[in-house]
Amino acid sequence: MLRRASEQVFRQFVRYQSSDMSSFILERSINRVQLLGRVGQDPVMRQVDGRNPVTIFSMATNEMWKSGEGESTQTGDVSQKTTWHRVSVFRPGLRDVAYQYVKKGARVFVEGKLDYGEYVDKNNVRRQATTIIADNIIFLSDNLKERL
Repeated sequence: MLRRASEQVFRQFVRYQSSDMSSFILERSINRVQLLGRVGQDPVMRQVDGRNPVTIFSMATNEMWKSGEGESTQTGDVSQKTTWHRVSVFRPGLRDVAYQYVKKGARVFVEGKLDYGEYVDKNNVRRQATTIIADNIIFLSDNLKERL
């Protein structure tokens, strides 16, 4: 029974197609990101060249670990690393809610996908950018819950 269930899941992600020219695999992929952290700046809404507007904000996540000899708090040093993420919201309803209610310091949970791109900065230097394209935002700060 377990084997049959796993075969069904596998078939959903991998599909085989044969043709006279060649045989190839057509597979589904997953690009999902989940972040839980705090907003670093109030969001801004931008619109470029007549395209749909986008709400953009930064978000910090923290990773903590203990280094040293023991597991107890008295013997090991606690280290922390903060990672900053750029979050873009394109979905019309979510984009407007994010612009209106997301504020600096708010604790939020963001679900979305990774997007990699390039841009040219003010000094005409080509730079790479990683962006989280948000599909869902859950507001976790108490002051945000009261506003909604």
